[in-house]
Amino acid sequence: MTAAASLPPSPLPEDRSLLLSQLVQGLDGNSLWWLSGFAAGLAQGHPPPSLAVVPGGQAATAAGQRLTVVYGSQTGNARRAAEQLAAEAEAAGLPVRLLRADAYATRELAGERLLYIVISTQGEGDPPDDAIGLVEFIRGKRAPRLPGLHYAVLGLGDSSYAEFCGIARALDERLAELGATRLQPVGEADLDIAHIADPWRARALDDARSRLAAEAAPAAAASNVTPLRQGGAYSAQQPFAAELLSRQVISGRDFKGPAYAVHGTAAKAVHHLELSLEGSHLQYEPGDALGIVHRNPAALVEAVLAATGLDGDLQVAHDGQARPLSQWLGGHRELTRISRPLLAAVAGRGDHADLQQLLEPAQKPQLAALFEDHQLVDVLRRWPADWSADSLLDTLRPAAPRLYSIASSRKRVGEEVHLTVDELRYHAHGGPHLGAASGFLAALEEGAQVPVFVEPNPRFRVPADGGRDIIMIGPGTGVAPFRGFVQERAETGAGGRNWLFFGARHFNSDFLYQTEWQDALRRKELHRLDLAFSRDQADRIYVQQRLRTRGRDLYAWLQDGAHLYVCGAIAMGKDVHAALLEILREHGGLDEDGARDYLTRLHTEGRYGRDVY
Repeated sequence: MTAAASLPPSPLPEDRSLLLSQLVQGLDGNSLWWLSGFAAGLAQGHPPPSLAVVPGGQAATAAGQRLTVVYGSQTGNARRAAEQLAAEAEAAGLPVRLLRADAYATRELAGERLLYIVISTQGEGDPPDDAIGLVEFIRGKRAPRLPGLHYAVLGLGDSSYAEFCGIARALDERLAELGATRLQPVGEADLDIAHIADPWRARALDDARSRLAAEAAPAAAASNVTPLRQGGAYSAQQPFAAELLSRQVISGRDFKGPAYAVHGTAAKAVHHLELSLEGSHLQYEPGDALGIVHRNPAALVEAVLAATGLDGDLQVAHDGQARPLSQWLGGHRELTRISRPLLAAVAGRGDHADLQQLLEPAQKPQLAALFEDHQLVDVLRRWPADWSADSLLDTLRPAAPRLYSIASSRKRVGEEVHLTVDELRYHAHGGPHLGAASGFLAALEEGAQVPVFVEPNPRFRVPADGGRDIIMIGPGTGVAPFRGFVQERAETGAGGRNWLFFGARHFNSDFLYQTEWQDALRRKELHRLDLAFSRDQADRIYVQQRLRTRGRDLYAWLQDGAHLYVCGAIAMGKDVHAALLEILREHGGLDEDGARDYLTRLHTEGRYGRDVY
């Protein structure tokens, strides 16, 4: 029995049911959880909580007597940091409201007096999807002068990208240009978020107290600025041990054993994994991500030890814990992605002037190329230095979990979660390159325990209105969430059409879930399928070319209210975005600015979702 079928019939009159459907249309998970608590409180005879301190609520106090916290988050880290800031402000008795960036009315910016922005930077200097509209407004010509605003910006990013926290810096500089007063320097938090975020937040709270304490009223006891976590109680710090039910390679034909499809110097295999969530009470929706708390492959640990000349059996006391160095490297340090602070430490320890030069602003393209094709072991071999165990652990970033788009719908698979994992192995710079989490997952046998948690992605969901059409663009493993989308729409009886664009290198070896898509077409669960296999002919064809050839129909679907989704690599996402702008100009008769405004409007309406990485 599906989850939908088990629900009791609605007790509401038809007109009230319609109003309720209109109310929840487009709300994210946090808002829906809050709304459920609001309704439960009313049902129990409790008065509604003060909307002055509820996420996304309209403040009851004047703008000059409150703190506004706005966040833009792609993977949930910025959201959690903003929730913590707002919760601590509320506990201090400060009037505070917490809003996701796309829920913030830009017309209110001119009247704000105290504003904190917590925002992540995606890829090569892009804002998260939920903040695109706000960032463009602040950067644009319509942004008002802000002489009465006091503000602070906390940025979250990954220093393995050249444009580390670029969006946070850009917003910080732009708000100052508009006449606002900066309360503290922009915070730039790497993967070890707390190192920067904790002192930034402490100062932000001190500043808020000093500016608002005189006007602040005690916070309503029934209010709560921290939403219930949709994914459940498990987290990266306390993951659930999910049993691996099945793992199979879905790339290549006549596959037997650990074979790999070879592309140039790379060998790769795509795995389909099925994990049990029985007993966890974990909940997810198609479009959410599953976090994997992985261990680094033993071969990678050995390569780092060999490059540094250190003994893996050496007992090391660090961060209040004592364990062998090999265990520190295996489960507690990042061994694949490199970062700017890492390169600076290597350059200084080994007195490497050429590496230090790469960190200069003028060398940004060369640095980006280094990030693209070097792993940690490459850097350690190319620029040797005298390392101790403590100095190495101090230099390496803490291990971070990896997020994978969920490839299933609970309404079809029950207490399971499915993943599509691209395992890549290749040789470069004198040694093997391995994917840390993908290598970990690809080596597991059935019955193994996998530490997991759910990371909600409320802006990447099927439409609440099942009658809407959807267009899904997902080359390679980017197709994973759309497997869940199609399952979800079929199980809920959604009447809208489903159109999938899929691309890969070769039809014979890389057509992921081929038989499933063919079955879905036959059952009318999938209505259109466009394919692009780039290496099967002399001229390379990618999904963006397929989009252009189907541009007239695509534009017609969008005009009729279709939702558009893109999932895959950052570079692909940029190419697809450019193709969409071209389609809007050609088939919509729009100029460049009009086409950009069209896509921004789709973002704001929740009809253009992207999950790029």
